[in-house]
Amino acid sequence: MHAHSCARQAFSRGHRGRFVIVRTAVPDDYPRLVEVWRSAVDATHHFLRPADRDDIEQHLAADFFPHVRLVVAEVDGRIVGFAGTAGDNLEMLFVAAAHRGTGVGSVLLAHAVDDYGISRVDVNEDNVDAVAFYRRRGFVEVERSALDDQGRPYPILRMVRVASGDL
Repeated sequence: MHAHSCARQAFSRGHRGRFVIVRTAVPDDYPRLVEVWRSAVDATHHFLRPADRDDIEQHLAADFFPHVRLVVAEVDGRIVGFAGTAGDNLEMLFVAAAHRGTGVGSVLLAHAVDDYGISRVDVNEDNVDAVAFYRRRGFVEVERSALDDQGRPYPILRMVRVASGDL
């Protein structure tokens, strides 16, 4: 039994009329979350050097997942996305490549905003789809860093939610 579970209807192409279940992640989910992360990153983070991508992947389960409030999105009983939050910051949101554009990311973001009060997110500047996704949902850039949190040369945009925007 999962500690927290709720169902949200995703009204987007691909999942119209189907439920996306959002529930708290458990450590047994971590291998699938790494698969989802890799799928998402391979589809959207073309700017990452392969060595950096591999290094980040090696640290997800041990160094990142345990330090955030982590939820998963399931469609038909399969994890297809996840989000991690800390305080009012969305630390991570990834959707498997095959489920991009289907409403799963919107469901995860709505859950983070509505249930956890998320109002901030840091986004790779070169991930233009993600930047546009957050802008459409009421987030604006307030700060830019030339380096990511690990000191690598991947510019990060700090975005805050200032308008209601469609979630």
